[in-house]
Amino acid sequence: MSELRKKSKKSLLHYAPYLMGVFVAVLLVHDIFGTHGYRAMRQKRQEIQKVSQDLQKLNKENLELQQDVQDLKSDPETIRKIAREEYGLARPNEKIIKLPAPKPVGPATAKP
Repeated sequence: MSELRKKSKKSLLHYAPYLMGVFVAVLLVHDIFGTHGYRAMRQKRQEIQKVSQDLQKLNKENLELQQDVQDLKSDPETIRKIAREEYGLARPNEKIIKLPAPKPVGPATAKP
């Protein structure tokens, strides 16, 4: 038995550097391509950056809409403007003249 142990220990010591190399290579591949590896983390950072940009855009739009709501509630000039432009309302003794929209000039409507 003692001789068998010595042989197995000797062969284990002989293959140990190769086994360690394979183990390190597997760990390296896992760290780069694994579920939580470098590539996955880089992709997640890009997604976070895009979502942050979208959030900033939406926050800006939200502030603009809140300002519009405030103007509609309190600014008489804004209310008059919308009443005139969207509903065609006018003050007493005032006439509204609507001009037709200009026709688009393009290759289909151009005369030869």
